[in-house]
Amino acid sequence: MERIIIKKRPHSEAVVTQRKFFKKTARGKVIKVLRERYLREDVSCGIQSCIACQLPLESTLPVTGGQHPLFPSGHFILPDTNVFLSQMDLIESALFTPPIILLQTVMEEVRHRSLPLYNRLKALTKMDEKKIWIFYNEYRSETAVIREEKETPNDRNDRGIRKATEWYNSHLKVTRPLIRGQAPPKVPAVVLMTEDAANRQIAEKSGLPAISVRKYVEKTPEADKLLDLLSAAGSDEIELTKAAGARQPLYPEYLPTATLIAGVKAGELHQGHFNANQYNYLEGSVPVPAFNKPVLLVGRENMNRAVNGDIVVVEVFNEKEWKAPGDEVVDQDTTLKDDDVEASGDEGESDNDEVIARETRHIKPEQATPPTEKQPTGRVVGIIKRNWRAYVCHIDSGSLTSQNTTSLAQQTVFATPVSRLLPRIRLRTRQAPTLVGQKILVTIDRWDVNSRYPEGHFVRALGKVESKEAEQESLLLEFDVPYRPFGKAILDCLPPEGEQWVVPPKSDTHPVWKDREDLRQFLICSIDPPGCQDIDDALHARPLPNGNIEAGVHIADVSHFVHADTPMDKEASDRGTTVYLVDKRIDMLPALLGTNLCSLRPFVERLAFSAIWELTPDADIVNVRFTKSVIASKAAFTYEEAQIRKDDSNQQDDLSHSIRLLNTLARKLKEKRMKAGALNLASPEVKIHLDSSESSDPIDVEQKELRETNSLVEEFMLLANISVAQKIQETFPQTAVLRRHLPPPKTNFEKLQDILIKRKGIKLDVSSSGALADSLDKCVDSAEPAFNTLVRIMATRCMLSAEYFCSGSVPRDTFGHYGLATPIYTHFTSPIRRYADVLAHRQLAASIGYAPLHPSLHSKSLVERVMDVINRRHRMAQMAGRASVEFYVGLALKGRNEREGNAGVKEEAFVIRVFRNGLSVFVSKLGIEGLVMFKKDVKFDAENYTITIPGPSGDVTISVFDKVMVNIEVEKDRNTQRGKVKMTLVSPVNTSGL
Repeated sequence: MERIIIKKRPHSEAVVTQRKFFKKTARGKVIKVLRERYLREDVSCGIQSCIACQLPLESTLPVTGGQHPLFPSGHFILPDTNVFLSQMDLIESALFTPPIILLQTVMEEVRHRSLPLYNRLKALTKMDEKKIWIFYNEYRSETAVIREEKETPNDRNDRGIRKATEWYNSHLKVTRPLIRGQAPPKVPAVVLMTEDAANRQIAEKSGLPAISVRKYVEKTPEADKLLDLLSAAGSDEIELTKAAGARQPLYPEYLPTATLIAGVKAGELHQGHFNANQYNYLEGSVPVPAFNKPVLLVGRENMNRAVNGDIVVVEVFNEKEWKAPGDEVVDQDTTLKDDDVEASGDEGESDNDEVIARETRHIKPEQATPPTEKQPTGRVVGIIKRNWRAYVCHIDSGSLTSQNTTSLAQQTVFATPVSRLLPRIRLRTRQAPTLVGQKILVTIDRWDVNSRYPEGHFVRALGKVESKEAEQESLLLEFDVPYRPFGKAILDCLPPEGEQWVVPPKSDTHPVWKDREDLRQFLICSIDPPGCQDIDDALHARPLPNGNIEAGVHIADVSHFVHADTPMDKEASDRGTTVYLVDKRIDMLPALLGTNLCSLRPFVERLAFSAIWELTPDADIVNVRFTKSVIASKAAFTYEEAQIRKDDSNQQDDLSHSIRLLNTLARKLKEKRMKAGALNLASPEVKIHLDSSESSDPIDVEQKELRETNSLVEEFMLLANISVAQKIQETFPQTAVLRRHLPPPKTNFEKLQDILIKRKGIKLDVSSSGALADSLDKCVDSAEPAFNTLVRIMATRCMLSAEYFCSGSVPRDTFGHYGLATPIYTHFTSPIRRYADVLAHRQLAASIGYAPLHPSLHSKSLVERVMDVINRRHRMAQMAGRASVEFYVGLALKGRNEREGNAGVKEEAFVIRVFRNGLSVFVSKLGIEGLVMFKKDVKFDAENYTITIPGPSGDVTISVFDKVMVNIEVEKDRNTQRGKVKMTLVSPVNTSGL
């Protein structure tokens, strides 16, 4: 019998193998946490053919290392944490290919410092083209370190990284011994790559090879391209630009973080998101809870280097210093024209002085302003969290010092972001002449107090301006839409039968049929937009013997295929929603599910989750039940086809009767909602006509037509969402996934109320949603039928955005949906394209006892985190969709313009805002807004919202709500090559000369 020997660890080793720290609980109690780590000697180095290590099959590092002029025997790089934090764009580049040793210490520190960068790093380790080995140095006995007395965590990590570097170099020497009679073996160097000069010096004193990122890159074959990827913030060797090196600060320094937090807690300072002004780049605002109106920031110094989306801390001035927002359009490109990219920041430069003077004129104190128009005014004193990311930009050709395409000389140039909410970015590049006329990706690295502009670095080129591929990718990047192809791990979650999967024959023992109702004989149909492939929902209605009506909403049973905590579920959670562009759809789920197995196609058996009501003829709910089901849709109608079928009295079949029954109930449901105070708002929606199904060339634009069948579907989807919300909140009061729409602050409507009373004599009552609905119904102009729609669009913009939330995270009295006038709401009806609906399906399944709820949906903190992601993705998807429509409207206008002899396209428009130097107009037919700018002085009456323009027959006064005719052209900016819509008035006065 084999003897078993139990070895006890010596007490002296406990200091190495135990990790002790203290943490404070939510209730303020301090507890000691003791964690044991087991040190081993068999943690592999990951280098192929190593004679000392038990190598796993996936070992990735080549035996000879990588080639580099500074390391003729080969090398591996071992980056420290700051390299990944500041130079991730470089490491992700396909041109950067050295074998990399990634330490466990570094990964943990990156995760602690930046979760988005950690996710990028994890993705990097899975890329086949990268040679990266994760070395668990904290669990190898020779490389594990403990924190010494008075040693900071950062110093401890640096020492651990140096120790791992030392071990690797000695390990390579031991495993490649001298053999008598043979030439000495080549031993690759393991090189510590760090941006920390002090860490490099300590390493070099210890005899360890160490190098900075810049010095390493400068000697690579692709140095001219890779150097452009270097982050200015990450390197202590990058020389400041002339502007950034100027002595005179342009901005005040930020307060220390501790001071900011203490000030916010004490109520002396205020925290919120910085919102740039789309009309005036010298103004911004920060909504904060302490004031009904956002805090106004006027001028560069008061905005103090904040970028749109940053979480900032503001100091509010004394009420005597409060101001009203500016009444002038201040365009960044025009005001900063001819600014010297190198001198912008220096004092005493004549060009710079001229720019400063132009900006000062735009923010000069105005005349007496009515107190009601003033709002809290202040300045940014600190940044809590930067919103910096990669931005889509164009190179400003006017900032180039050399146009020679063969020159590799480094130039400092301006990159102008596509978004007008962002400042110009100064960057260094050796590729500037070749990048003119292209869309490029640029990341902001830093913004110093003595530089007018932030500094950044070039990431990559996206393609030629106006090419559809570049425009499409830039749009997805601009709105942070995940568009990578679904990976193998995700696709492995799909049914192995693929497209051959079918609902199995009915059987009491088959798991698919467990607790499912067989509704295949029901007359169920779907009604969707033309060309819809991901059919989420279907409906049915039939009379009951007791005189009531049974109505059902049947939703694709996505949760049957997408299980919690799987790679596919995690990807759907990250994507949050399907994104619809004009000619492309970025799916949340793989196409096999979205457009096939889950799509409720006609004449095919599909799994569904059904909500079935018994309703009275007056659409009062008698009862509702929820059940998993199997359905077979009998037809897939477009809205137009369903409308024709409903209206055709010759159609007397059961399916037509079902549609008419659904429509009758829908009208009564809508009537009840409107009586309860629901709002009938409006948003501009247009339809882009493409040349053909294969081509994505737009040929025309028209407004979308809404039919009665649109409302039919909408009413039953709302009914299903409300009913499900009630059920899941009742079952899971702490973690139900719900959606709410908070009442807007009454101050949001002040400007619209004032315009309506002064221009039309109409009073807008915003005391409640019902009062607002009644007021909007009365906003009519007999001479202009489109006036009511225009007011509804403007009222919609005064609203807050709806949001997903966790039921246990907010007070019960804030659950309501203001726009729908319902006390509770969720999203249940579109699980193919919205992840929130998938979660609602899982909670509903658990609430009816169909399946246990996954632990993640019992955790309030986890649900809150997912809701934050979904809300952000939802907002970005909406903006991406609108931007796609705007781009294609621009292409269609350009095409029409060319067909009509480049004279421009003339369309009717409504004035929605007046400025001291222009008008903002809304072209309803195209669903776009534009600015009509005046270079010459015109008379501006801010009090009455009018502007008076000189005409050939005398002065012409134009006010908000007036209908005008505009000429629309799409012109290309000479410097940035960025296309933009230019509008001029045609009538009541031609302003082409103004």
